[in-house]
Amino acid sequence: RQLLNPCVAGERLCSTEEATAGSGTYTRHGFIFSSLAGCLERKKEDNELPVVSVVRDSESQLLPNVGAVVTCKVCSINSRFAKVHILYVGSTPLKSTFRGTIRREDIRATEKDKVEVYKSFRPSDIVLAKVISLGDAQSNYLLSTAENELGVVVARSEAGVQMVPISWCEMQCPRTHTKEFRKVARVQPQFLQT
Repeated sequence: RQLLNPCVAGERLCSTEEATAGSGTYTRHGFIFSSLAGCLERKKEDNELPVVSVVRDSESQLLPNVGAVVTCKVCSINSRFAKVHILYVGSTPLKSTFRGTIRREDIRATEKDKVEVYKSFRPSDIVLAKVISLGDAQSNYLLSTAENELGVVVARSEAGVQMVPISWCEMQCPRTHTKEFRKVARVQPQFLQT
């Protein structure tokens, strides 16, 4: 049993003289093609032709890469950064969450020295951010919200009600009318999750 290279849907794998088509493949004009994206697997049994299959590797999944816009949930904050769990890359949900960090200096594009983390995010806020580097083993992904389109998109007030943005730095509870500071995102329609 041999696991080979990752392949994309529609990729020509080999001729039908070299192998038999297995799951995740189809044959056309004497060749075997991949019918899905995954890993090429070749199983040899006795003296028969090897069976070529394409398997969706449960480990292989979309990874946040530099420049990607991600949706994340704030887990904890301190005076220097916010720790988050990355839930979506673009509009694709991740199978497992990745950890990320939004440093104080990456929260806003202007007046970086005046930024206060607790006035930008609170635990359980949902934030749109951009991946700026892959970070190290402890912090994983480094994220930035230093664009108008990035920042908090969903936040709950202390009364447990979803708050409404009233400016680029404040949200208000529709029930109690209490205002709370946030780094509010000016959301682009393509990032709104229904």
